[in-house]
Amino acid sequence: MTDPASVRLTHIGGPTVLIEAAGWRLLTDPTFDAPGRTYGFGLGTSSSKLTGPAITARDVGPVDAVLLTHDHHADNLDDAGRSLLAEVPLILTTHAGASRLGSPSVGLAPSESFTLADGDRAPIVVTATPCRHGPPLSRRLVGDVVGFALEWPGQRDGVVWVSGDTVLHPRLEEAIASMRVGVALLHLGGVRFRLTGPVRYTMTGREAVRLCSRVRPSVAVPVHYEGWSHFAEGRTGIEDDLAVAPAEVRSRFRWLPLGTPTVLAT
Repeated sequence: MTDPASVRLTHIGGPTVLIEAAGWRLLTDPTFDAPGRTYGFGLGTSSSKLTGPAITARDVGPVDAVLLTHDHHADNLDDAGRSLLAEVPLILTTHAGASRLGSPSVGLAPSESFTLADGDRAPIVVTATPCRHGPPLSRRLVGDVVGFALEWPGQRDGVVWVSGDTVLHPRLEEAIASMRVGVALLHLGGVRFRLTGPVRYTMTGREAVRLCSRVRPSVAVPVHYEGWSHFAEGRTGIEDDLAVAPAEVRSRFRWLPLGTPTVLAT
């Protein structure tokens, strides 16, 4: 997409989205394994992959950069996704993830930025946003995660924001309230494991409504809610939460058909 006021999104499955904007092709959290496997998530927790991607890694085509919210959970980076990283010229992720993955990874902490630039395309400034992938004080157990805000010249409604795997927490609300958000890609699913009881590791639909009531993005796009057994709240549950939300907030949510490019204004 070369129109600076629009972005084309292709939701491939789970958190994996192809973002085409300002002449760039960016891929979030590549997950391309076939369904049927069970993956360990540490501390005795696990999850089974229930559905495969709507598009194969080969069919995605060339990618300028991967925006990897974290590298250590298979629902955000699986084996086929790791293979794809070898073909990508740049990976933006956490500092810990960049250390594990090596070159060409670049680590970002919340509020740190990296500019995608070459001589022919408009630059995109990528700024990391804070995530807390679980309850308070859980970082030592679940590891570092970041989201990403994408800004380029000519945007009309504001940045494209990828929330990353996070619950709603004050630091996140403060950071996002300071930005003007055009399109928000929200990692939902209300992730939960039997071993840890009612504790949630990503936002629920109710939290997404609360966030969007404050931030008021032009468009809120749910992702990371289907295809894995540890997603405790799928589309039906999120829609139930939206059904009781104010109409002004509910109207901002848009479900993307899997595998189909969709153009949105920014």
